[in-house]
Order: sequence, then structure tokens, then C-alpha cells
Amino acid sequence: MACTTVLVGKRASNDNSTMIARTDDGHYDVKKIIVVEPKDQKKHYKSVNSHVEVDLPDAPMRYTMCPNVDTKEGIWPATGINAANVGMTATETITSNPRVLAADPYVDLVKAKTPRGKETPGGIGEEDFVVLVLPYIHTAREGVERLGSLLEQYGTYESNGIAFNDENEIWWLETIGGHHWMARRVPDDVVVINPNQFGMDGFDFDDAYGEAKENMCSKDLREFIMKYRLDLNQDGKCNPRDIFGSHRDRDHLYNTPRAWFMGRFLAPRRYRWDGPDADFTPESDDIPWSLVPERKIAVEDVKYLLSGHFQGTDYDPYLNRDTGKRGMYRSIGINRTGVMTVCQIRSDVPDAVKGLEWVCFGSTTFDALLPVYPNVPKLPKYLSDVSLDVSTDTFYWGSRLIGALADPHYSACIQMIDRYQDAVMTRGREIVLEYDAKIAETGDAKLAVQANEKLSAMAKEETISTLNKVLYEVSTRMKNGYSLADY
Repeated sequence: MACTTVLVGKRASNDNSTMIARTDDGHYDVKKIIVVEPKDQKKHYKSVNSHVEVDLPDAPMRYTMCPNVDTKEGIWPATGINAANVGMTATETITSNPRVLAADPYVDLVKAKTPRGKETPGGIGEEDFVVLVLPYIHTAREGVERLGSLLEQYGTYESNGIAFNDENEIWWLETIGGHHWMARRVPDDVVVINPNQFGMDGFDFDDAYGEAKENMCSKDLREFIMKYRLDLNQDGKCNPRDIFGSHRDRDHLYNTPRAWFMGRFLAPRRYRWDGPDADFTPESDDIPWSLVPERKIAVEDVKYLLSGHFQGTDYDPYLNRDTGKRGMYRSIGINRTGVMTVCQIRSDVPDAVKGLEWVCFGSTTFDALLPVYPNVPKLPKYLSDVSLDVSTDTFYWGSRLIGALADPHYSACIQMIDRYQDAVMTRGREIVLEYDAKIAETGDAKLAVQANEKLSAMAKEETISTLNKVLYEVSTRMKNGYSLADY
């Protein structure tokens, strides 16, 4: 999956929450958000893509996921929050290099060559991670430990980055080859920006093999590096990006420009991002993995970053003038995004509602971000009862329709889109504030179900209203327009 990740540490956020967010950029995958109850979690799992089979622990917890509606290629659950208020997003597809993959190859499915032959299952991957891990972990650290153990046992067939968060911590794990991995605790005061590349630019092996306070990795990772002479670093420094990542020309068109756009937003004065004396350009390989933002970051800022299309620069594909650079780099907000979520774990509310999952569907440039309480038996039909047929009865399809209609007429529609996004965010925040207070006062966590229905009804009202306006506007701009007065 070609995705973009943003992680916001506790002291970097405006409300002392932790946030992990990611666009899930598939192939126009039809998505929904649902709740999985413990009774519905299978005890034995088999991957559709790799055919690997995994026995699962007893006593799973309730959790949310954003699966594909069409499950012929698997569940692809993407992201969620469990009943212990632990969030997970999986995965950010990252890069590797031939040195790593030759030393520790991916674990690919090998199909039987004859009707009676035996196949060799592949490893675990993006299709599987959330289902195998999220229902069984009580902290973000436990998420790293469980996934790391599964990777060492079963291997993987791809390179991925996975984030976990709880009330106090965020951890980021990146896979290395078929069986290796490394993970870092995200510092509380930073924001991590990670496009589709191996991201980490620092690692403390002494800590990883000691107290493991801030760093963890597979047991033999340091020996693996030495044995296969993977280290390209100079002067005793450890930059995992140079060891395990890629330095391809196409990264400079597809990946690094996204990090540049986000860094430019987070630290506009600390570094030069433009001009001949820039510290970082869209094609720089050394854009920091994490930055201390120059101001606190709210959910709205995360949405802005993950809706980015290089606005304010010559690279914006929606510019109405030709700069010679328009559209040359891959935007963050693209047409084929299925879902984007922000898993937010808060500290100043009752335990039952510490998790808040913000969700939007379709192209993030045009969609609206809606909060929902995840620790409930089920979610409203507007969010969860999605079919493969286009309809205005679901948030997914309403969002997709608005984006597809507005994109060719960006200048004419963007004001409507801005008002739509602000309305859903404002009214959504009002409802959350109302029900946070009610639940704190009464102790009745079941009120979260009522809150979600109210949030869903509001989102439907605003989405249909905006769809009406956008449809009218683009209809007036159809090329076959003609009236008697034109004669």
C-alpha cells in the first residue's frame, strides 16, 4: 500500500493525547469501519494471500477495524483501537535494498507445482497484522513485542512500518527483510513524518540489548548487520535508513517530497525549505524522521498534513497557472485513498472513552474527518453497512462522490469543500464535548453508542448537503451546456 503516516507525541499535541494517523492508499478499495466483538474473533487464522495459518490466543478484546468490503483478497483491516485503549495502524509500506533482501529474503508463498504437490505458505503482512495483534495487547509496547515475535516466527513477504499508541506512548516498528525488525519509542515532544520509505534515522543498540526503554529489535539484528556487512554509516553513527532503506531516483518523486511538505508545515522557521540555500528540498534524502513542531499539533493539523497536495508551492496540481513544476511530485492526498484514520488516545476523560477514532473515506483532499467512540458493541450503519454498489446512504460512498465530482473543478468547489470539512469537524467536536461530559458525570459509558448515532446522523446531513451543492456546481460546467438564450 502506498500510504503516508503521521505520529504525534503526547507533549507535541495540543491536548496531551497521543495520535497515530495514516492514509490507506490502495486501489480504490471500498472500506468501512466496524467493531469486532470477542465472540467474533476466530481462534485460528488463515491468510488469504500467503496461506499462512496462525493459532490465536484466548481472551481477545473488542476492537475496531477498517476492512475491505470485498474480502476476496483478505480482510485488510488497516487500523483500529481496542478496549484497552491501544491504537494500531498497519501498515505503511516502506522500502528496502538488495543487500538486506539477499541476506534475509521475504517469505513468499510457493504454490504447489503439481496437483498433488505441497505448497509452502508465505509470511504475515498487511492483510493480517491488525487481526493477529490488536485484540491481544494492553499497551503500545506489548504491540511491538507481540508483532516482533510473530515476525521472527512466521516472517513477512513485504517491508512495512507499523505504529502503536496508548495513553502515554507511541512505538514505531519497521520490518527488515523477511524476519528482522526494529522499533523505537516516539519521543513525547515530536511529530513523526513517514512516507513510503524506511523512516528511522537513529537507533540505540545498547538500549535495545539492555533495558529496552526506547529501542527494541530482533534478537540478532546487530550480528545480522555485521555478518552481511550492511552498515554504510560513517564515524560510528547509526542511521538505520542508510542501512536498511533505499536511495532510488523514484523516491525523489514519490516519497521524499511528501516528507518535505510535512516538515515545511511543522517547522517553517527552524529550517529553510525553499530557495537555493534550502536546508531540505523535496528531493533530499536526509529530511528528519521526526521534528519538534514549532507549535502544538491538533487533530485538524493532522488532517491538513494528510490532505496535502503541495498547496502553497509551485508543485500543487490544482494551480490555475503553469509553473513548470505543477503536479511533478506525488501528493499525500490522492484519488485512490480508501480510508484515513487518526487513532487518538486521550488522558483527561473516563477510561471507557479515552480512545477516539477519527475516520474519513476517499481522497483526503475532499473528505471530512469524523470522530467516533470505538469502545462500543457496534457502529452506525452509515459507517459500517457499506456495499460495493455506489450509494448516498454511506459515508464512504458520499465521500468518494464528492471527491470525484469536485476534483476536475477544484477552484469552483474548494470553498464548498472547506465549509463541509469545517462543519463536520466543528459539529463533531461539539458532540464529543457534550458526551465526554455526560459520560464523566453519569459514569454511563453506554452513552457512547448514542453519541455515535448522533455523530453519524450529522455526518450524513452535511455530506448530502455538500454533495447537492457540488453536483449543481459541476453540472453547470458540463461541456454540453446550451440554452435558448445562447442562440
